[in-house]
Amino acid sequence: MTTLKDIAKEANVSVTTVSNVIHGNHKRVADETVEKIKMIIERVNYVPNMTARSLVNKSSKIIGVINHVVPGKGGNFIADPFNSLVIDGIEEKLRESGYFLMVRVVYSEDDLFLLLHNWNIDGLILIGLFQDEFFERLMKAAVPFVLIDSYVDNHQVLNIGLEDCKGGYMATKYLIDRGHRNIIFASPVIKRNGVVEERFKGYNLALKEASIPFEDKNVYQQEITIEEGIKLGHKLSLRTDVSAIFATADILAAGIISGLNEQGKRVPDDFSIIGFDDLYISSLTAPRLTTVHQDILEKGRVAVESLISVIEGETIEDYNVILPVTLVERHSVKNIKE
Repeated sequence: MTTLKDIAKEANVSVTTVSNVIHGNHKRVADETVEKIKMIIERVNYVPNMTARSLVNKSSKIIGVINHVVPGKGGNFIADPFNSLVIDGIEEKLRESGYFLMVRVVYSEDDLFLLLHNWNIDGLILIGLFQDEFFERLMKAAVPFVLIDSYVDNHQVLNIGLEDCKGGYMATKYLIDRGHRNIIFASPVIKRNGVVEERFKGYNLALKEASIPFEDKNVYQQEITIEEGIKLGHKLSLRTDVSAIFATADILAAGIISGLNEQGKRVPDDFSIIGFDDLYISSLTAPRLTTVHQDILEKGRVAVESLISVIEGETIEDYNVILPVTLVERHSVKNIKE
């Protein structure tokens, strides 16, 4: 079996240099040396012993992507298209950086600490975490972590977020600019210091700017699933006083469109609708969905870059990275001014 020493001898370099190349640390290695070592590794089909490396360096190169859910309301974390794209971006960057991915759903603080006790995890990425008891326990764990889409009020916690308020404002203003005044806000439960609350703030800001009074009856909160969206579409089909809907997730918007169709209502002739995220499903609805775009893959990549910087002791310039949003026009909004 080929060893590091064998590769080092053939390449006429030190074992340390070979190890650095294998693990992606190329800063102090000449480009031609890197290529030479890689060619030898490929020719001899060398596979690093990660278990032995973990024992020596006390590093597993494993990053855990953790979803914390309330018991009984777990849903299917990985099946969610948004989460799948985030994880895709995370895995791509981890692979490029020589790290490995573990995905886990945890229900309680004890569940989390059991995981950390049994696995030598180098770092954690958590999606949509709130500032609660679970977060407070996480802060006491001796493991670096980064949050995605969180509004935890702690400036020393890494967070990769989005212009959520701006996105909610853009979507609502887009509808208002096309003559709509009675606009539904459809979302999951609006929790304090959460992503949806920020999008709700943007919705209200656009209404206020246009001197449109806010009405509680225009706010609908439910789970983000196609089924719940269809049910909501049935309910909204009975509203003869509204002309437009802002759904804070494309999955919810797609369900609403189906529900409206089942009740004989057409988009955008009877109801205009705009979504959020720009998932692939937004190009499959009939009509195709106008939506607020975010780069979900990039969100995962940036989360990994930030976390690895902490793990490897590098200086962090910005603990709160906010990614931009844009609006993608398709065919689900009617201009009723025309």
